[in-house]
Amino acid sequence: MIGLQHTRRNFLKSSIGLAGLSVPSLFSLVSRASTQAPKAKSCIVLYTWGGMSHYESFDPKPNAPSDIRGEFKPISTATPGIQFCEHLPLLAKHSEKMAIVRSIHHRHGGHQQGMYVSLTGHDPEGGLKAKKRNNWPSLTSMISRFNEPLAGTPKSIKLPYSMYDNGTLMAGDYGGWLGSAYDPVIMRTPAGEPFQGVTRYTDKALNLKLNVKKNRIKERSSLLHDLDNKLGSKSGTGTEYDQLDRYRQMAADLLLGSPVHDAYDLEKEDQRVRDMYGDHICGQTLLLSRRLVEAGVPVVQALCSAGDLAGGGGDNWDTHRKHFPKMKDRLLPVFDRSVSALLTDLEQRGMLDETLVVFLTDFGRTPKINGNGGRDHHPGVYSVALAGGGIRGGQVYGASDSRGAEPDSNACSPADFHATVYAALGIDHKAVLHDQQGRPFNICDGEPLPLL
Repeated sequence: MIGLQHTRRNFLKSSIGLAGLSVPSLFSLVSRASTQAPKAKSCIVLYTWGGMSHYESFDPKPNAPSDIRGEFKPISTATPGIQFCEHLPLLAKHSEKMAIVRSIHHRHGGHQQGMYVSLTGHDPEGGLKAKKRNNWPSLTSMISRFNEPLAGTPKSIKLPYSMYDNGTLMAGDYGGWLGSAYDPVIMRTPAGEPFQGVTRYTDKALNLKLNVKKNRIKERSSLLHDLDNKLGSKSGTGTEYDQLDRYRQMAADLLLGSPVHDAYDLEKEDQRVRDMYGDHICGQTLLLSRRLVEAGVPVVQALCSAGDLAGGGGDNWDTHRKHFPKMKDRLLPVFDRSVSALLTDLEQRGMLDETLVVFLTDFGRTPKINGNGGRDHHPGVYSVALAGGGIRGGQVYGASDSRGAEPDSNACSPADFHATVYAALGIDHKAVLHDQQGRPFNICDGEPLPLL
């Protein structure tokens, strides 16, 4: 990662020798550059899978007609003039840590396409298929490319499962043209209330659940046997065998020599902290996310939903029917408690300034409530957010129109949001990387938003 020393060094190189620049002026400029340097050293990406409604979260519309504004009321936050949905009372207390973007939009209304552009910052081209090596890398994978993990620690981890749409593994969630070395390692969250709704564990990716209570040698043997079954049970190319060897070594490191192994054992956490997050899969996943970045993992992607995207029947944000009961009784309380606990925990541990928290989702929901009491897919405008990591909290960027249908001011794209994330992490958003065939790519087509 580009750190403070690198920023100072580049600044000095570009500044020394400028005509008329006095020593006091130079030190003044260096000091100013230092205070403006990115603070974030790690990143937690929170993904609300299915398309979180902007109306019932960060962009309520109390003055819209009833068939648009819905059943819930807005509440004041800790920041004067900013309102959240009434079912996010805990998160509303953290608004001073958050920058809300209410004017992001794209043109892809399907989950596959919407997730792809949200996670990669690039429009899909042609047919989408998970793990294609000409896909764009996910934000998580791209961040991991610019960070050096601790020895034996994965470049990135994804919790607690892969994303599916009616049983089809979704694209845009992997290393793409960066190669398999940048695919996030998938880990199961070891605790929390079981999933509700439809669940499909059919992915063939490396999928680690570190059974921390067993003898270490048995753990190692069992996991390596698992990896052989997943990746080595059939003949393959040299690349596939290299991938298997890499996974084998990483598995041994995780089990025997990595702080990730201890971080995975949630029973070592103070019970009061575990209770603060909530005894459900979302809460314990976010607790594990904090423990993993604290252990040295540069970037963790955590899904704040459970179940398959199965016509809105799973435990996710695809609320085509019974939208308001589902949001009120399950989704919003779980999200509110888990995310507010994460921000509280990071702040109390002195980690918030160096940990960037990124809020992403597929798209928003439609202004009109449908005949099943739900809201449908709506990429025309929606809300995302950032917190910690040098972000100036207590602000809103952009606005949707009075109906929440399209941007009203400062329209921006997923690429612009990605550029902002890169800027917060000290990554040049115009950096050029090469794929495995040596072809050059600018990592981002957007420009950073003024949130830092």
